[in-house]
Amino acid sequence: MNLKGKKVLLRSIEEEDIENLRKLANDPWYESMIVGWALPISKKDQKEWFSNYKISSNQIRLIIETEEDGMVGMTGLNAIDWKNGVAQAGGMRIIKKDLRTKGIATDAYMTLFKYAFEELRLNRIEGSVLVYNIASIKTTQKVGFKQEGIRREAVFKKGKYHDVINLGIIKKDYLEKRQELGYEEEGLINE
Repeated sequence: MNLKGKKVLLRSIEEEDIENLRKLANDPWYESMIVGWALPISKKDQKEWFSNYKISSNQIRLIIETEEDGMVGMTGLNAIDWKNGVAQAGGMRIIKKDLRTKGIATDAYMTLFKYAFEELRLNRIEGSVLVYNIASIKTTQKVGFKQEGIRREAVFKKGKYHDVINLGIIKKDYLEKRQELGYEEEGLINE
């Protein structure tokens, strides 16, 4: 099943995506902008990861694709807690730099949220962002995430420790943003 937004299609990872995923993982700019950290990944390791990758009930990884540009990024949900209806946002990575200010991330978030809140019956999605990642802060606010706290000096990047903003969005927040951003009429799930 694919998830269709206004601009994007969210779909499963395919073998032809693995080189772009490796580029994302090895991109020093992304490493400096995300809360987690990554080790360099070789082509061999990326192929091995893909051959061992299996769909899991507690994790959903999705490719972001546009009709014009094909695969442009990735997103997903991690650590899905079905009992409590909570998941961790898997981040939003747009590989093509010229598309980062074109509303792709907003559409991908809203499409992911529709699936998470309306189909999977989740009630809460949590996330985090580095305090200096202004673009991510603006995007997450736009789609309805609320700041819920700060983890002081929690991540070491660029030679020093940085604060991390804890975020959360609940279904009620999403429903308000869905109407505000014009997503209440969209079908969004197809194939």
